[in-house]
Amino acid sequence: MSYESPFGFLNIDKPLGMTSHDVVARTRRVFGVRKVGHAGTLDPLATGVLVICLGGATRLSEYVMHAQKRYTARVLFGVTTTTYDAEGEVTQTRDAADLTADKVLAHLPTFTGEYLQTPPIYSAIKQDGRKLYDIARAGGTVELQPRPVRIDSITLLDWNAPIATLDVSCSSGTYIRSLAYDLGEALGVGAHLAGLIRTQSGSFRIEDAMTPEAAFADPNWRDRLVSPDRALHGWRRITLDAAQVEIVAHGGAVADAAVPEGTLSLAYKDDGGLLAVVRAESGLAVPQKVFWKG
Repeated sequence: MSYESPFGFLNIDKPLGMTSHDVVARTRRVFGVRKVGHAGTLDPLATGVLVICLGGATRLSEYVMHAQKRYTARVLFGVTTTTYDAEGEVTQTRDAADLTADKVLAHLPTFTGEYLQTPPIYSAIKQDGRKLYDIARAGGTVELQPRPVRIDSITLLDWNAPIATLDVSCSSGTYIRSLAYDLGEALGVGAHLAGLIRTQSGSFRIEDAMTPEAAFADPNWRDRLVSPDRALHGWRRITLDAAQVEIVAHGGAVADAAVPEGTLSLAYKDDGGLLAVVRAESGLAVPQKVFWKG
């Protein structure tokens, strides 16, 4: 059984106003590829790195999605909204005339490290199988549960009162809209996210991204595909012999070197083809996803 072609990822610079689903749908239609997905949604008002998965690579999206993220965020103080960003209705206006860059800088360290973040009501998180924004728009009751997130660094890039431009490096699952809201509340003036650019998602950087138009017009777009080992840079890589390949290809586990329990690795055939994602369990490499079955 051969790999589903194409097999890889495209680094797309999502434009303003276009949804992540729009990019996926156009990619499927223009390239004629049946299986297309993405590794992490961007809101319509956000731009930047959107990782598009093609063919068998859609099965790796959950791993790529959980990589470290980096953003450039514009936070407007003095105004809060229903969605925590510029798309929502204004809920409150407060005087931010006395807010200074020094006051903003003084509060940034309180949000670094791990903390419990309450996501926006209008988000794609699911409650009883339904997305929160669908429940909210239908007038239903939304139960918001704080979730642990990690912010590794926040840097103030620019201050043009009452707007702060921040560079944020954070864990997957962090809502920058919620960070903007929380920062505004901590400063006592409220805030919302006025603009957002995702500058990095794991090994995918904005400097290497291409617009949808450029990708769709490129007859050699397959040459731009990012391979799984590049997309999951830093993962352990192992090569199996012919006997081990036969076992893993049919769902069996094989002996592995002593590695920390739960370690995920990319397992390759001796010809360099990706065979499977395996997980370390009790001295064995246990297949989690198999891409080639002989």
